[in-house]
Order: sequence, then structure tokens, then C-alpha cells
Amino acid sequence: MQTDFKAGQILVFDKPLHWTSFQLVGKVRWLLCRAIGEKKLKVGHAGTLDPLATGVMVVCTGKSTKRIEELQKGEKEYIATLQLGATTPSFDLEHEVDETFPTDHINAALIEEVLGTFRGDIEQVPPAFSACKIDGKRAYDLARKGKEVELKAKPITIHELEILDFNPATMSLQLRVRCSKGTYIRSLARDIGQALHSGAHLTALRRTKVGDFNVDNAFPDIEAFEKWLDDNKESITRGQ
Repeated sequence: MQTDFKAGQILVFDKPLHWTSFQLVGKVRWLLCRAIGEKKLKVGHAGTLDPLATGVMVVCTGKSTKRIEELQKGEKEYIATLQLGATTPSFDLEHEVDETFPTDHINAALIEEVLGTFRGDIEQVPPAFSACKIDGKRAYDLARKGKEVELKAKPITIHELEILDFNPATMSLQLRVRCSKGTYIRSLARDIGQALHSGAHLTALRRTKVGDFNVDNAFPDIEAFEKWLDDNKESITRGQ
């Protein structure tokens, strides 16, 4: 059976740490163009991941790029690690800690109580360091120039919010989050920190699912995809 990337394919990758979504799409496009003997090929992704996040990136090729909006609507699952007691401007490790707070009052029971207030339909303000647009400009471009960014709250749904691990000694909290499209886990970390009166920021984020696509079935890295292309070159439809 032939694999036709121009007719359209959906590929799933485990995005590496420090790569932008744009970099991954660019590398996939380059490898595919080389494999099919074409100079151009439509390639896009269904849902951005921050450079400091890893996990499921759904990449569409050819005519399947028309399905990107549909695929983006799928529920997402993340494993998020929060550091309680400190904040950063970006709510993750992109920036240094800017403020610290007491954490002596925090225990597992309090955390569970607070998490209950975030389950279900809620309003969430996206982070200033995000791809949201303000007057046609990306919020992160304005934020990185030191300009004040004001974003409006948007409705989202947190379907599941579960404690996987909590270390009282280090105040490290690991959560599993199943949520709707448009949810910013960095904003969730910020809001949980505020609710705990301790501040918080993300120290690690991994997306494990997008709709029906699971990280366990993804290409583990770009080298694995390159090898797959080479191993299956006889079944890949090439340009004339």
C-alpha cells in the first residue's frame, strides 16, 4: 500500500525539549520533500507546544492540513510539574524566579481542596508570554519587549485534575490534567499558586494525548521518523 503525503497523512511526534513547534514542522517538511522528490509540500500542526514542553504534536501533510482545525478541537492530556512557593514572569522556566512566598501552610489536603475549584467549566486568562494576538501582534513578542500585555479571560473546561505526586520537602507538585482546547497549563499553574497563596510555576510539561492520538504511538524523535522514511521508501509515492 502506497503512502501519499500530498494526498494527505497525519503523523504524530513526541516533540523534543527546546524545539519550537515551527522547528519540528520545518524539519518534517524538509525530510518529506526529500523523500517524495518535491520542492514544496503543505505541512502544518494541530496545536502548538511551548519549547520547554515535550510530547504529542500532531502533524498534517498535503490535503490533510484541511483537518487541522478539526483535530485541534480534541481534548488534551498533560503531565505537569509545578514548583510551589515561587513565580516567574512566564509561569515556567523561560524566565528566572521573580518572587518567592511562604509554603509552610501547604499540605496534600489543601492542594486537593484547591484543585476542586478548578475542575469543570472555568474562565482562564492566557499568559502574557503566549501566541495570543493583540492588535495583530503576538502577545509574547510584546511581553519580551517589556510592554504591558492585557489578555481577556476565556472559557475552558478542566475535565480531570489529579495529583500524581507531591513532595512536601521540595514543594514539587505533579498533576495529570485532561482539558479542552485553549487551556494554558502555565496559566493553570499560576492560578493554582495564587489559590494556594504561595505562587507557582511550571518546571516540566509533557502532553500525553491530543484527541485519539497518544504519545505512546508517536515517533519518539526526528531520527526515528527519518529511519521510517528510509525503511519505507518503496511504498512512498514520489512526484513525477
